[in-house]
Amino acid sequence: MLSEFRDFLELSYGELEDLNLAAKEQRRNRVAADVIREERLKYLTDEKRIKAVTVLFSDLEGRLHMLDYDKKFLVKSYDNLTFDGSSIRGFTAQRESDLRLGIDWSAFYWVPADVFGAGKVMVFGEVIDKNGTTYSADIRGVLKSFSQELFDKQGYTLNAANEIEGFLFEGIDAERSYHETGSFEYVNKGGYYHSLPGDPLREFIDTTAEVQRAMGFENEKDHPEVAPSQFEINYTYGEVVAAADQIQLYKLICRQVATQMGMTASFLPKPVVGVNGSGMHTNVSITKGGKNLFWDPKGEEKISKLAWQFTDRILTHGNDICLLLNASVNAYRRLDPHFEAPNQIKASATDRGSMVRIPIGNEKSARVEVRSVGPDANPYLVLYSIFKSGLHGETSRIKNLRQAERYLPDNVYTALENFRGAEWTTTLLGEDVKGRYADLKQASADRCARLLGTIVKAPEVQFHHDVYNQLLWNNF
Repeated sequence: MLSEFRDFLELSYGELEDLNLAAKEQRRNRVAADVIREERLKYLTDEKRIKAVTVLFSDLEGRLHMLDYDKKFLVKSYDNLTFDGSSIRGFTAQRESDLRLGIDWSAFYWVPADVFGAGKVMVFGEVIDKNGTTYSADIRGVLKSFSQELFDKQGYTLNAANEIEGFLFEGIDAERSYHETGSFEYVNKGGYYHSLPGDPLREFIDTTAEVQRAMGFENEKDHPEVAPSQFEINYTYGEVVAAADQIQLYKLICRQVATQMGMTASFLPKPVVGVNGSGMHTNVSITKGGKNLFWDPKGEEKISKLAWQFTDRILTHGNDICLLLNASVNAYRRLDPHFEAPNQIKASATDRGSMVRIPIGNEKSARVEVRSVGPDANPYLVLYSIFKSGLHGETSRIKNLRQAERYLPDNVYTALENFRGAEWTTTLLGEDVKGRYADLKQASADRCARLLGTIVKAPEVQFHHDVYNQLLWNNF
């Protein structure tokens, strides 16, 4: 069909940025949900050039799912959007397949037409159980409830900023064809901070950064990373649920831009042995009434007693929650003591091999950085487990806890054993969801070589939760 017959919404990147920043400010200011809902519904009704609304949600492992609803249908039926939960790994059994999607109208995004198609907008959904409550395996909803409860009872705002590394490889389906090719092909071998303007990696980074900026990410810096063909595109911190949403959008944008360029953006933690892996360093802080509660100019490393207590609890539960922060077989290749791997259950201002680092900060930026997080982990699970452990976990009486000789697991089986055996993970997730998550990880692990060895094996890519599809899963 000729394009002149189509009159679908296409906005400039500047217009998109203005709209997305205004929506972000509403969310930051906690404007009442019913006020935002009515505003969005009116906009969708009045804006005739919108054809569809893409509703986003994540499964238990953190894989992003998207449903396109006709705009007119969604406006009429937004409060009764059903879907088959039995088709989503970790959600329901087949006999309990009916779930509903609620709309989180505060998490609404205008998107570039040249990347996501003309006439579309995006919004995050909330999975609703039959009884009308948050579905227990929808960790986004669990995190949102936890965050809101802390704000209501203690005035706490939970903040996060994530530094997400990834690789850019030749070919559109580099991960899904890995079991056939046995290797990934770099698009660039320049190295840290060094990539010539206009080369494929720099062009990818520039384009992705432009899309992020248009979607209200408030970019800070971007650059090639240490390993060949590796990248990192940084943006500002946000309230915890918005921050987790942005991780999902970040990876979606990267994958979409890469595909349009004939390449693959990969967030496997260690796709190539012998070079640095990819991490998702997770910076967290808590504010109350605009004051950063992690800052204390007279405290040790200039962070507060609360921040140190938070850190001590993270270290105490480091092995318990390792499977949540390092969610795949491949993730344990990254926890190799070489290549700056953060595999020591320690806290340090300087040692980048420590699980927790205390960066240099000030009244605004004082924070705790959890470094042992893989970029393929469920961001909602990561932030929920870090904040709940840091605030409500136990503190071990291990002598010299912050510098004790303790290490994270170097394989998924030990991590699974720790996770299943920990009382704390039951407190975090409940028996049912904990069991579902562990079973999913066990199923993938059992299809992979038990010993990692020195090369990446095809199954650890083929059966990775971000990579597999039904065809690949059945090819066993």
